[in-house]
Amino acid sequence: MDYQAVLFDLDGTLLNTLDDLADCMNRVLGRLGYAAHPVEDYRYFVGDGMEMLAARALPSGLSQEKVIQCSDAMKKEYDLHWADKTRPYPGISQLLDGLMQRQIKLAVLSNKPDPFTKDIISTFLSKWHFHPVIGARPGVPKKPDPAVALEIAKDLKILPEQFLYLGDTNTDMKTAVAAGMFPVGVLWGFRTAEELMASGANLLLHNPPELMKFL
Repeated sequence: MDYQAVLFDLDGTLLNTLDDLADCMNRVLGRLGYAAHPVEDYRYFVGDGMEMLAARALPSGLSQEKVIQCSDAMKKEYDLHWADKTRPYPGISQLLDGLMQRQIKLAVLSNKPDPFTKDIISTFLSKWHFHPVIGARPGVPKKPDPAVALEIAKDLKILPEQFLYLGDTNTDMKTAVAAGMFPVGVLWGFRTAEELMASGANLLLHNPPELMKFL
């Protein structure tokens, strides 16, 4: 296949955001009177949007109102601290340089709220041209619903089967499969090879430059 575009997940794929997400949520939990979690637990809390992050971090059985309260507080906390420890993964710059040299289009789709997604890309990855960059928006289905992935393909006028989809979670692999894109699981992110393969990954990468060998 002559691949024309790469659609990237953000957290756990392009950038290691785990410490900032964990630190912010733990501070919110503390202010609400709940116990904090080890950073490693957040590998399985994140990936499905801010409200789901709050639901997973809070004790089970709480009301939806409490979950929304926690989610709203997390958004305010994260707005102040999303760049404290977040950095691109090693090898990402080399991968992006290689893709741009081959004139392959770069796009981002995240379940992180859209304003955060855009700000983070413009702050850490402004050297490279990503278009479009889309995060979670009110009233629009989140991944693994393929609607926005297909919206991106239509915007770029590139067939879905000409996309590589890079992500680190089952949510990403399910999105790629549902959209008819080639699912590539990345092993430097938040989840395991077993999860990625079980969710439809056709290729696993141990480091970012490996993708250029595949191409």
